[in-house]
Amino acid sequence: MNLASLLLLNLAVALAVMTVFWLASLPLRNVSIVDVWWGPGIAGLAWVDVAATGAHPRSLLVASLATLWGLRLGAYLLWRSHGSAEDPRYAAMRRHHGVRFASVSLFTVFLLQGALQVAVALPLAVTTVYPGAAALGWLDTLGVAVFALGLGFETLGDLQLARFRADPTNAGRVMDRGLWAWTRHPNYFGDFLVWWGIFLVALAAPRGWLALPGPALLTYLLLRVSGVALLERTIATRRPGYAEYAARVPAFFPLPLRKGR
Repeated sequence: MNLASLLLLNLAVALAVMTVFWLASLPLRNVSIVDVWWGPGIAGLAWVDVAATGAHPRSLLVASLATLWGLRLGAYLLWRSHGSAEDPRYAAMRRHHGVRFASVSLFTVFLLQGALQVAVALPLAVTTVYPGAAALGWLDTLGVAVFALGLGFETLGDLQLARFRADPTNAGRVMDRGLWAWTRHPNYFGDFLVWWGIFLVALAAPRGWLALPGPALLTYLLLRVSGVALLERTIATRRPGYAEYAARVPAFFPLPLRKGR
């Protein structure tokens, strides 16, 4: 199967699954379930790729890495959203569109995220179509190391934030400890490392450069669209002291806290 055919298969699978999640969101009146499926859905596409093209050490490697990342992220978001109301972003959309929100959410939330899943997962598809030699090399090792650093970074950051929020005395306060003293968004920076690490593994394969739009798109989304930019737009009004925190801690790329900063 060539790359174009595999991407069309991925798109069909992703959109079909997202349609099922959209149908489930209607009686629940909660479209936040789409966020829980973001990571596991990409992991699922990795195994669709392997099933469609055949197993190879490098394709199995990227599929396994995507699964570790996707299941961890999905489990964390499921735990965090359990018993919670609909995400404020989607609640605002629901109020804005009124009775039209059901149909609007299908295209602007669910199907859009399905298409983005396919685009971000491009390194997985490229690696399975052009896996290269069976023996793994130094670039694969470097990619796994970058991936592991990213996965550890976002996991530790999420754990530190969960512990901070579990303490009632921290209600309304800004989390500025641990990794959150290095970057205001360690979870997003971890995602950044994860997918550039997977790209390095893809780059070890022939035509791996074709995978570049995947991590590039994810980086743009994290920095300019649904990640840092979206949160920074409103968080200062919800967290007293956030402006002071933002003045001394970088938004994305981490810097150790320096004396006097």
